Amino acid sequence: MSELPELSGPTQEPASGGPAQQLVIMCHGVGADGHDLIGLAPYFAKVLPDAKFMAPNAPYAFDQAPFGHQWFSIGDMSMATRLAGTQTAAPILDDFIDEQLAAHGLSEAQLALVGFSQGTMLSLHVGLRRTQQLAGIIGYSGILIGPELLASEMKSRPPVLLMHGDTDDIVPPENLGLAAAALQSAGVHVRHEMRPGLGHGLDEGCIMAGMDFLAGCFGVPLPQPQPTM
Repeated sequence: MSELPELSGPTQEPASGGPAQQLVIMCHGVGADGHDLIGLAPYFAKVLPDAKFMAPNAPYAFDQAPFGHQWFSIGDMSMATRLAGTQTAAPILDDFIDEQLAAHGLSEAQLALVGFSQGTMLSLHVGLRRTQQLAGIIGYSGILIGPELLASEMKSRPPVLLMHGDTDDIVPPENLGLAAAALQSAGVHVRHEMRPGLGHGLDEGCIMAGMDFLAGCFGVPLPQPQPTM
């Protein structure tokens, strides 16, 4: 029996009403919970009607407030602490991925990870270390933790979309360029965009880019505009 914490949280079944042909697992930021990102599912489902969306709550109670969850503590914001926290939380997400792929009879090629802030840190760390390559990873407003470890630890190179607001006062915007450069140097195909006037959050451009990226990852044609009469 695994001693790792078991994750649970809100889900959205495929809009098509059939069995899941893809899985999209969304990892929220510190102090939030799965409901913070499951709201993206109706938008992403427009291009992935056969996908099941899952937004598990992070495994630990947020230690800076009486509500919310965290993947690891941010009491110490040093990169060393962030790396240690990410490495500790990674097996928990890995175990959840394994369970969900097995439960739905799917492979890594039918799975995408979407992260926000601390969830981006975890999604990039885990996704690049899976032996079998994922369909893709989206990272909103996050950081690539431990870029110096990629050469020795990276096992696959899924395509990555990174987006960040240029007025983010929580996670400095320069992390976008740093992450993109490190991933590109490691041979990862990266799309990245700085969103003007956006703080620590998502805007319509982030959602639209995510829809386009996920459709490409899974080889699903984008819906065509209907002609007007």
